[in-house]
Amino acid sequence: MFSSLKRFLIGRPLKSNALGEQKLNKTKALAILSSDALSSVAYGPEQILIALATIGTVAFWYSIPIAVGVLILLTALILSYRQIIFAYPHGGGAYVVSRENLGVNPGLIAGGSLLVDYILTVAVSVSAGTDAITSAFPSLHSYNVIIATIFVIFLTILNLRGVTESASILAYPVYLFVLALFILIGAGIYQIATGTVPPDLHTPVGTPVAGISLFLLLRAFASGSSALTGVEAISNAIPNFKDPAPNNAAKTLAAMGCLLAILFSGIVWLAYYYGIAPSEKVTVVSQIAEETFGRNFMYFFIQGTTALILILAANTGYSAFPLLAVNLAKDKFIPRMFTVRGDRLGYSNGIIILGISSIILIFAFQGQTEHLIPLYAVGVFIPFTLSQTGMMLKWIREKPKGWVPKLIINSTGAIISFVVTIMFFLTKFAQVWSILIFLPIIIFIFHRIKKHYDAVGEQLSLKTCEPIIPIEGNVIIVPVAGMTHVVANSLNYAKSLSPDQIIAVYVSFEREDEKKFEEKWKLWEPDVRLVTLHSYYRSIIQPLTKFIDTVQYKASESNYRVTVIIPQFIPKKGWHNILHNQSSLLIRAFLLYKRNVVITTVPYHLKK
Repeated sequence: MFSSLKRFLIGRPLKSNALGEQKLNKTKALAILSSDALSSVAYGPEQILIALATIGTVAFWYSIPIAVGVLILLTALILSYRQIIFAYPHGGGAYVVSRENLGVNPGLIAGGSLLVDYILTVAVSVSAGTDAITSAFPSLHSYNVIIATIFVIFLTILNLRGVTESASILAYPVYLFVLALFILIGAGIYQIATGTVPPDLHTPVGTPVAGISLFLLLRAFASGSSALTGVEAISNAIPNFKDPAPNNAAKTLAAMGCLLAILFSGIVWLAYYYGIAPSEKVTVVSQIAEETFGRNFMYFFIQGTTALILILAANTGYSAFPLLAVNLAKDKFIPRMFTVRGDRLGYSNGIIILGISSIILIFAFQGQTEHLIPLYAVGVFIPFTLSQTGMMLKWIREKPKGWVPKLIINSTGAIISFVVTIMFFLTKFAQVWSILIFLPIIIFIFHRIKKHYDAVGEQLSLKTCEPIIPIEGNVIIVPVAGMTHVVANSLNYAKSLSPDQIIAVYVSFEREDEKKFEEKWKLWEPDVRLVTLHSYYRSIIQPLTKFIDTVQYKASESNYRVTVIIPQFIPKKGWHNILHNQSSLLIRAFLLYKRNVVITTVPYHLKK
């Protein structure tokens, strides 16, 4: 039943040699890897206005020069990450660059920040998309958490089906969003040019504003820079591109930068000219669309595509998180299970962990994850700064041909990213202070996992001089619940291993049942020792595991190995296991953690 459900949701398994078919062309890659960056157009300009609104609507004209500053930063980052793509064509992005040029700990800071950031990407994006839906349909507002959770589950299943399939489906909404915003910006500029929009809706640029300060402007600039989150995703996901992967990734990055610059500039300009003020219930893009088209088809088309892009922006996290986890797992800083490909050749463990973590965040914040946007942004700008600094050191150290322009580009990116990071801490410390707590904890966990793997590897290595302890024999324990073909089959297998060291264990709940079972056992299997354990609290697991611990302790003194053989019968229909084998499954689950205990199940297949 589970297998059939899995096949229905995820699809049939793919052969390993089909991996090349799972690579992305530039069109699909632009949609799946740029959705996070493009979606920030829907909330980046709004964040600038929210910061300026503390002074009043008269200060909104400052959104224009602030937007220019954000575009300069965007240009520096695009050029900087283009250098990274060609310098590290196997992917890994900020983590690999920082680790190789700055050292292990800076690399882990970058990697840890991005892992957390991709979880925040999913939670924030899906929650923002849900808000866009409930802006158009206010009656759904009380169901925000449920709607957001459903979207996360949908994206998780879609990505488990494979990169190519998810890209084929998700490309259409992304390009529809781009088309919708181009129509909105074009229609808005046309109305402004024809004089349809009254010029008195906004304050002229250069108007003196009482109470404005450099601190406030820096805060607004830092808020607007949140529109640049997701720029690094392409450099992390180079292995997902078709060959030549670095060239295709660089062209996709340039296309993303151009689209982001045009859309961001257009929305900021229209919001300024229309005199749009941020509202808790209606987004800035929604207000611009209503001013431009009214509440007709185009308004709902723009709202629908905006909601879709905000939700699908989470897919950038699903594309980049598993690949970053693979790099960390290869270096033994997180469990190796993240390096295993699933049935559809994606790194399914990373995808599932990302989905579960995002749902936990959505429930923890009840879908109000906009408070996480500053934390989400600073989690990106720390790796930005480290990766650009690492590239600076790489060019200075290696001095390849044409290294000076590359050094200038990466230095500019490093300086601006560092300034923005400091701005976040100075202007939004109340919202981002937690990163100073959880980031050291994450790095500590990374080192503990690495230490564990190194210690295990050292002990398992044949190079060590540790002598191999001889096994003198087996002590075999067979839990039994009755005298049946299933138990007989298990005892026959036990006798083939060690005929003199077999212990059958029966757990009884009533004293009378215990005596009756012992009498029947003597007649049925007199050569096999039976131990009966009385359970006062009707538990099978507790007395059985306690008995195994006792036997294991005594056996270890004589170099004997303890083996637990669990009888189990296999019905014709797989779902019947749920009805008949609860005890054997529970015993197996509880014994898995036992050291020096071999656990095996002897199946008996029913014919009917």
